[in-house]
Amino acid sequence: MNIISTERIPIKLWLDDIEESAMVQVRNLANLPFAFKHVAIMPDSHCGYGMPIGGVLATKDVIIPNAVGVDIGCGMCAVKTSLQELNLDKLKKIMRKIRDVVPVGFNHQKEKQDESLMPRQGVAQLVSASGLEPEGREFESHLPENSIVAREYKSALKQLGTLGGGNHFIEIQRGSDGHIWIMIHSGSRNFGLKTAEQYNNLAKKLNKRWNVSVPREHDLAFLPVDSDEGQDYINEMNYCVEFALANRKLMMKNVQQCFSDGVIFEPMINIAHNYATLENHFGENVFVHRKGATLAREGTIGIIPGSQGTKSYIVSGKGNPESFSSCSHGAGRKMGRKQAEKTLNLEEEIKRLDDQGILHAIRGKGDLDEACGAYKDIDTVMKNQEDLIDVLVELTPLGVIKG
Repeated sequence: MNIISTERIPIKLWLDDIEESAMVQVRNLANLPFAFKHVAIMPDSHCGYGMPIGGVLATKDVIIPNAVGVDIGCGMCAVKTSLQELNLDKLKKIMRKIRDVVPVGFNHQKEKQDESLMPRQGVAQLVSASGLEPEGREFESHLPENSIVAREYKSALKQLGTLGGGNHFIEIQRGSDGHIWIMIHSGSRNFGLKTAEQYNNLAKKLNKRWNVSVPREHDLAFLPVDSDEGQDYINEMNYCVEFALANRKLMMKNVQQCFSDGVIFEPMINIAHNYATLENHFGENVFVHRKGATLAREGTIGIIPGSQGTKSYIVSGKGNPESFSSCSHGAGRKMGRKQAEKTLNLEEEIKRLDDQGILHAIRGKGDLDEACGAYKDIDTVMKNQEDLIDVLVELTPLGVIKG
């Protein structure tokens, strides 16, 4: 851990190779008047929008939409299977079936999914807005009128159980425990994006009206937690987190059905890495924003993926207070998407994966943004956070489906 003490509050970094653009954002965080104790930067950190990916920020009395990000509730899930062997032919068959049952990229379900799979919170308010009439159930409601959730609810019923694009993936993996695993990385689809955009724009308007001291160009507009706007954002954000979980659950269920009869699946591990929540740290109740960072309380079981050609990890948190009980959410990018497409060698990236016998998702230049070479060395990332987590299982990719 490196410590920088030149700003209003200290900056604690679990890496020594952070890019300058991300470091500018980190310093902006550390000078926020409501930032609490210190800023924690995880070893996978890289430049984001307003706040770096791989950042952990605790605040007093305010919440910052851009410190959560646009894919609210994005996270990982993993399931251990009873399988101990999986030959290439069976793997290919499973991968074909998965592509048939899980829409990827911009694709949605052809039919609305079972509404009972949707999060309960706020559904009562959605009836008039969506035209849906849930029967025989009572719902707790905390969402604002004319909410993003209400407007997007009908569309979300066709997005439930879909992967999305970007760095989202489904992997079949071989574990160091001798078992085959399933891992999924996905988020809240359009719910999260629309919620982030609306409340960040609202925060910018209000901050301008209030003439706040936080420079507009830092892209860190905030909402007071005790304001109507702040409460509305928190409630919609929480719904997005729950929808992202529901989305992963349905995908995992559908993926499991692509395996042969008789395979036993252990309970699903789930961990989100884009959200804010009220927690107690250093004797104070603060809102902890984890943007591309994972909860690592003592004993918390988490998931840290690598790239599609490197290992992923099932981990147990150590509860290190200096990181606000957090760890990295993955390997982290070392180059932007456009930079990767321009500079990486397609043949070399394909050969790297082919040589490992991985059924991968690199087909053309447009896929290089998700090539191994676009990501940091996962071994270095894991080494840098040995004080944050213990590794329980190492997972080697066998087959990868990308959005």
